[in-house]
Amino acid sequence: MAAGDPLIEVRDLVKHFPIRRGLIRGRQVATVQAVDGVSFDVIEGETLGLVGESGCGKSTTARLLTRLLDPTSGTIFFQGKDIASLSRKELKPLRRDMQMIFQDPYASLNPRKPVGSIIADPFVIHGIEPDEQQRRRRVQELMEQVGLNPEHYNRLPHEFSGGQRQRIGVARAIALKPKLIVADEPVSALDVSIQAQILNLLRELQRELGLTIVFIAHDLSVVRHMSDRVAVMYLGRIVELAGADALYGHPRHPYTGALLSAVPVPDPRLAKLKVRQVLGGDVPSPADPPAACRFHTRCPKAVAGTCDVDDPALAAKAGGNLAACHFPLSDEEIAARVPTAAA
Repeated sequence: MAAGDPLIEVRDLVKHFPIRRGLIRGRQVATVQAVDGVSFDVIEGETLGLVGESGCGKSTTARLLTRLLDPTSGTIFFQGKDIASLSRKELKPLRRDMQMIFQDPYASLNPRKPVGSIIADPFVIHGIEPDEQQRRRRVQELMEQVGLNPEHYNRLPHEFSGGQRQRIGVARAIALKPKLIVADEPVSALDVSIQAQILNLLRELQRELGLTIVFIAHDLSVVRHMSDRVAVMYLGRIVELAGADALYGHPRHPYTGALLSAVPVPDPRLAKLKVRQVLGGDVPSPADPPAACRFHTRCPKAVAGTCDVDDPALAAKAGGNLAACHFPLSDEEIAARVPTAAA
């Protein structure tokens, strides 16, 4: 594939979870629409950030991309092959090229296995490095590459700090030199002082190994630091997609503007100018989402007869941002809510 081509092409991706009640098999009484019609591309070599409130479908999307979950419908093209319909046997060779870093470094490592064995698992599963001594040397090289002491090969996970455990997860993910890393909130469980170390490690490994990264988080400052492009999710759908600078400087969807208006501004002068957009109400249930635009029940710009009737498509707005909104933010509204963009 030529540089700049899509490594992943997602089209109309849907994942619904049935809600069942009853003592025995139970009958389906509702459906949780965790991901509902998501489409995006991930360009080879880039970092695509995925942000949104808890429960918006970010982690479900991550698990669909790596086929840890089977989609209800839609397509996921990875290197031109639709992996959404592949069997486990057909999918196994492709798993070498797609790996995942999980959110919780405490739960994602087997507490009974030495870290050397944990990092070596990808080699064993895929039949690579069959010689035990050679495999050990390779694992120790990986440990050194992510900033761990190779002499700690036989230690158990509980003997490491949270940041060190996440480094173990990173080492396991890059063991087979994958093309794609899906990082599902990899620093949210870590102390702030450790987060920067893991983020810088990921950026360094991306440069060294030519990785493509899907980076999922709810911390907007972290996503801006890591991402080339950012997709904003709300209630199972992408509501805005743009380059990181364009999205943070000139958000077009009212939900994106509200998120950015909540970010603290370190400059006291700009903080006084900032207009905080407080959204009313609660996030609707994904089991019973609003009709048409899913944000219209909380949107300050919603117009009855339009936003509650016509579902907006993700389309280009002023500045090139893709936004699913009938009434996108104007430059004046952006300057008020995000004063750093006008400074």
